[in-house]
Amino acid sequence: MEKPLILILCTGNSCRSQMAEGIFRVAVEGVVEVASAGSKPAGYVHPKAVEVMGEIGVDLSGAESKSMEEFFGREVHTVITVCGNADQVCPVFPGQVGRFHWGFDDPAHAVGSEEEVLGEFRRVRDEIGKVFRAYAAGWKQGGAFFSREGEA
Repeated sequence: MEKPLILILCTGNSCRSQMAEGIFRVAVEGVVEVASAGSKPAGYVHPKAVEVMGEIGVDLSGAESKSMEEFFGREVHTVITVCGNADQVCPVFPGQVGRFHWGFDDPAHAVGSEEEVLGEFRRVRDEIGKVFRAYAAGWKQGGAFFSREGEA
């Protein structure tokens, strides 16, 4: 049986959705397939996102900013939007069972010194980590609850 695909969306797919994908992928330990995309992809992954994720042992150096359109032909189990803009334009994907919106501040808009900006990236990374590690724990402990087999 194919693993369910969890798709994490934001507008640019350069910071928040990339960090969420990396954290969730590690935390869920292969129980599901994980991908991220953007409604208007920036075409790059923000270097500071790569840097702060590296600090927690998650390598985003090979990550690419992708369009959500790449997933229109795929069965997507659950869509999670991490910014308001993506939530507003998010389509329903084939086979979609669930949809969540967990909004996070965009660290790319942070201003200040280099250390202050990095601090904002770390803060958002840590907030994303709390939410997505908890979600991953649910998949690992009770995967049937989240799958079609577990539906009432």
